[in-house]
Amino acid sequence: MKAVVLAGGLGTRLHPYTLFMPKPMLPLGDKPVLEHLIGWLRNNGVSDIIICVGYLGRTIEDYFKDGKELKVRIEYARTNAPMGTAGQLKSAESLIDGTFLCLYGDSIYDLGVKGMVSFHKDKKSLATMALLPYKTTLKYGFIDIDENGLVKRWKEKPSLEGLINIGCYIMEPNFLNYIPKDTKFGMNSAFEKAIGANERIFGYVSKGNFIDIGDKRGYIEVYKRYLQKLGEIV
Repeated sequence: MKAVVLAGGLGTRLHPYTLFMPKPMLPLGDKPVLEHLIGWLRNNGVSDIIICVGYLGRTIEDYFKDGKELKVRIEYARTNAPMGTAGQLKSAESLIDGTFLCLYGDSIYDLGVKGMVSFHKDKKSLATMALLPYKTTLKYGFIDIDENGLVKRWKEKPSLEGLINIGCYIMEPNFLNYIPKDTKFGMNSAFEKAIGANERIFGYVSKGNFIDIGDKRGYIEVYKRYLQKLGEIV
């Protein structure tokens, strides 16, 4: 099975860090985010990898080359403009020849994929998304009022919980039919089109964890954690 890694975004929420470096190349400990992700793929038996590059993509290509040093095989799908997550995936269409794993290049995963692959095949799914339970407490109290403004209830800092999408998918090549060519398109829009067409789309509740470095605060927290690990090893 091939893996397609989406690594062509602008990373605007991480400015100024990403003004001269693509988000997947930001360091975590002694290696970039994307190298951690490639190591996880290799440990899960996936060694054939397509990286979708765009913004500052040459930095990624010059670092990883063909993947030989990391004991994987890497090909590149290139776009010249921001295409959104699904638009990036569409750029790799000619390199995809069967069921594949799709991942966001700015996340690190600590979970296995074999169970998810078996689930996907058993369900004869067009696309299966990995989900994780998530709970958060809001920082403000919620106030319920009636049509006259009369306060009916005060909910102090309520908690919300549910299943979240962690940007890890098993897909069949036909899923790409729901993504227009050469168009900026989000993954949520592609899934909505497929669901609207009554395709078999499933969610798989994973056991494990993932790290998202989507904004500056999150990245700094994770960076400190990895730096601590590195210090302990040294």
